[in-house]
Amino acid sequence: MSLQNLRAIASIYAFELHRFRRTLLTGLLVPVITTSLYFVVFGGAIGSRMTEVDGIPYAAFIVPGLIMMAMFTESIFNASFGIYMPKFTGTIYELLSAPVSATETIIAYVGAAATKSLIVGSIIFLTAHLFVDVPVAHPFAMAGFMILIAVSFCLFGFILGIWAQSFEQLQVIPLLLIMPMTFLGGAFYSVKMLAEPWQTITLFNPIVYLISGFRWTFFGKGDVAIGLSLLFVMGILAVCIGVIGWMFRTGYRLKK
Repeated sequence: MSLQNLRAIASIYAFELHRFRRTLLTGLLVPVITTSLYFVVFGGAIGSRMTEVDGIPYAAFIVPGLIMMAMFTESIFNASFGIYMPKFTGTIYELLSAPVSATETIIAYVGAAATKSLIVGSIIFLTAHLFVDVPVAHPFAMAGFMILIAVSFCLFGFILGIWAQSFEQLQVIPLLLIMPMTFLGGAFYSVKMLAEPWQTITLFNPIVYLISGFRWTFFGKGDVAIGLSLLFVMGILAVCIGVIGWMFRTGYRLKK
């Protein structure tokens, strides 16, 4: 990769981060307030009645789910909005005609969106420590899992941004699909607490494997095996890369 290509990646990356800095106060304050409210409602109200889940204090148990829920939302929103706006304003043609490859474009946009998502996830992690002691059994695995999740869902958001032809379409999948799947994916409870056949049905929700794997990095235990969780994350990553590659090869909703 030439110096010129690296400068192109750095320029797009810096531009996207600058958009984040313009709303820095809101971007950082909202996760703190939201996390605090979740602790008041779930940690206080529910935690007073259900003190432990799998031997883990309930207030600590919900922390991985809170982080994942925020990172799903941030990753999809930032990546989809980042590529949709050039389409909306017509500047996408300047990007496509520039001497920058599809791979470099994806690295820049997805890298910037993933950076924002990781910042928000880290803020929620730090905020959680104000309410409860959160042990991390595997800190390096936790960091690696956060990066994988951020990149995977930013790639998914990038696909959504290319596919969407209106602001309404940009929001419909996160609101009507990802958010319900997250709430039903064990973010605030253990799948093992469900009776059959709901426990088996829930295992068809891919979000279960992502949250369970991330929870394993904290407490050394999850609803499903960590190997299976990693397999699902890598599978999502591979599918998203394949779809984006096809979109750029065919020009799907990029050139019209």
